[in-house]
Amino acid sequence: MESTKPVGIWIRVSTEDQAKGESPEHHEKRARYYAESKGWNIKQVYHLEAVSGKSVMEHPETQKMLKDIKSGHITGLIFSKLARLARNTRELLEFADIFREYNADLISLQESIDTSTPAGRLFYTMIAAMAQWEREEIASRINASVTIRAKLGKFMGGAAPFGYQRQDKILIPDPKEAPVAKRLFELFLEHHRKRTTARILNDAGHRTKNGSKFSDTTVNRLLTDPTYKGLHRINYSKSLGSKKHWVYKPKEEWNYVKVESIVSEELWDQCNAIIDKQSETRKKPAKKAVYLFTGYVSCECGGKMTVPSGLKKYRCNKCKSKIPITDLEEVFHEQLRNFLFSHNEMSDYLSKGDQIIREKEELLKSLEDQKQGIQTEKDMVYKAYISQKISMDDFGAQFNPLSERIKQIESQVPELQGEIDFLKIQYLNSGEILNEARDLHSKWKDLIFEEKRKIVENITENIIVGKDNIAINLCYLPSSPEMTTDRQRNHTHCWRRQA
Repeated sequence: MESTKPVGIWIRVSTEDQAKGESPEHHEKRARYYAESKGWNIKQVYHLEAVSGKSVMEHPETQKMLKDIKSGHITGLIFSKLARLARNTRELLEFADIFREYNADLISLQESIDTSTPAGRLFYTMIAAMAQWEREEIASRINASVTIRAKLGKFMGGAAPFGYQRQDKILIPDPKEAPVAKRLFELFLEHHRKRTTARILNDAGHRTKNGSKFSDTTVNRLLTDPTYKGLHRINYSKSLGSKKHWVYKPKEEWNYVKVESIVSEELWDQCNAIIDKQSETRKKPAKKAVYLFTGYVSCECGGKMTVPSGLKKYRCNKCKSKIPITDLEEVFHEQLRNFLFSHNEMSDYLSKGDQIIREKEELLKSLEDQKQGIQTEKDMVYKAYISQKISMDDFGAQFNPLSERIKQIESQVPELQGEIDFLKIQYLNSGEILNEARDLHSKWKDLIFEEKRKIVENITENIIVGKDNIAINLCYLPSSPEMTTDRQRNHTHCWRRQA
């Protein structure tokens, strides 16, 4: 049990929800019972009662919570459901990114997501992987549209490069900036130094399009832009995400639109030849490649298996045994179908979970029905008193016990809901993951390397390569009898290697 894990509770109940009887106290009790079930230490409760979920990022309580996450004061946040955290999709994704960056957990009771569990982390990773795949699909369609628009000479948008301005959606030289851009090329050809070029331009009082001083980075970007020799480059880069760098796309995807040049092609080529030569002399050693199973695969002799430069195989550092990179990935890909349990084990596991949860939910419904019946009886007693059918003493004798009984029920409901939340997250999340895994299995080959690597890191204990078989040890949730131990076990599958 994670007895020392510090967590916070997030309470956001709108005025409308409170009118329906969903009190902040009820949500807090429910979260506290879940935390107690996990043995966690509640450090802070963040109150945003009657605050709209459209935008909560700038709220003082939100900022306090994020500060606590970043400082490590809390390492997890419990809330009743995702809509209580925020209803703005952009803000939800922003929260998720921040929590992931600081290794903090999100616990949504309604959606049965707890990223502190192996299943929750994997489920979260899979969602991110599928979202990344969908983004790539959308980007691919957009890129195809960009290519067609470029070939048709359509306006592509975007800011005009330094030295140019847009007129009727066409790039033309800017009379004020174009001479400066040309001077930049001439200075670099003369001095062969980007920093010197920037200094001379700045000393002469010239500034970039946004009013900043020229830097060696700016000079390099302008010198390598083919727009200045009459070829405006489009569809050549993409963003890696919010607040991240842009990277170049493969050159075969680039498109060019002819525009009026500012410098001659000869001058542009001379400057870029100098840049290329300087880059070669300062070239740094390439970073050591990281492969999909780096750090997880080893040989049965006990030696670690790595991929030497130029070799498309994992090789043992001790006995020099080898296995092709593609073969190992195919074996792992196939194992994704059954990474939690065998079909029979999963069915039995979920069946037991369903039965326990169903019993708890029936008890919860019984309490709610009792509460409704008692409330009806209270209303009848009150009406009898108002219509003077009973005395004040009789009213008190009948009304007070009913009120006390409702209070008792209301104190039991959040505790029971907390138990149900705990069980749903422990049991039902496994079924959700299984469904996601099947979907993920079909799209595995379309995922980018980084997302595949995240999945490997989340579910892989180790991979042992033998002469005749491969043992892949995957992490999965405990079975029903072990649920109370809150421990993680290994699931091993072996494949025979073909001779």
